[in-house]
Amino acid sequence: MKLFPDDQRVGLGGAPLGNLLGEVSDVEAIATVNAAWDEGWRYFDTAPHYGLGLAEERLGAGLRDKPRDAYVLSSKVGRIIYHADEAATDDEGFAVDTTRRRRWDFSRDGVLRSIEDSLQRIGTDRLDVVFVHDPDDHYEEAAATAFPTLIELREQGVIGAIGSGMNQSAMLTRFVQEIDIDVIMLAGRYTLIDPDALDDVLPACLEHNVQVVAVGIFNSGLLSQPRPVPGATFNYEPAAQALLDKANKLADICESHGTTLPAAALAFPLAHPAVGGIAVGCRTPEEVHTNAALSRAKIPSTLWSDLKAAGLLREDAPTP
Repeated sequence: MKLFPDDQRVGLGGAPLGNLLGEVSDVEAIATVNAAWDEGWRYFDTAPHYGLGLAEERLGAGLRDKPRDAYVLSSKVGRIIYHADEAATDDEGFAVDTTRRRRWDFSRDGVLRSIEDSLQRIGTDRLDVVFVHDPDDHYEEAAATAFPTLIELREQGVIGAIGSGMNQSAMLTRFVQEIDIDVIMLAGRYTLIDPDALDDVLPACLEHNVQVVAVGIFNSGLLSQPRPVPGATFNYEPAAQALLDKANKLADICESHGTTLPAAALAFPLAHPAVGGIAVGCRTPEEVHTNAALSRAKIPSTLWSDLKAAGLLREDAPTP
């Protein structure tokens, strides 16, 4: 299953629509989805985890009037959303106050329930792609029950493609090598400042014909501005000084070539032959339009050779 058209390899990541690290209004969230559509983005990703179902509801509202066959929709399994007696503020990074809670569940019944719940929250008749989400501490359960259930659904034609989405490459490599999956979502592990997925999962994906959706390409903020800003984060933690120094050196060379650090960060993962596309998390229409413009930026080919010559980019990293 082809996830991205050749002429538009950027899609919308849905975590900010679930109030990741700050509130977004319903109106602005839906406007963000519409802005992505207007920019020609046709891949949309979400998950029950994002805002305890809020991101799925908002994405569904934004896509409700769009032709269903005109876009690719992915969500995830591994967490069940249920209701408690009292409202509480979420403690996993999403600014929501709700009676909803989440619990891990990689069982067959849990996978089937999670998919059905996602369909209802999004208001759609199908998911094109389903990822097993963050099974870091649940490898055996994921391998024994979650993936076989998804494979069965794929064989029945209920879903088009299956895979796993994680913030690490080691376990994803095992899944690629051991399980009949179609795609992985690789978060923050193939970026301009952290390309070490070149050592394991990307070669495995090429060998096994598994597509990669690269996400977290700004490493949660460090690469998202022309220069690292005060308090810049790397994978949701305060960036170490060595990383800030490297980001500034990358920015120096980008500027010397008439481009910017975030434009290079967007372009870099797309050059790898295993990467089908990228999904960028956006919380406002303005962020969508900014990232879309960055993705269209013309980057001189000499930038990449100069980054390698300066020791800021691995010699074996494919470049545009």
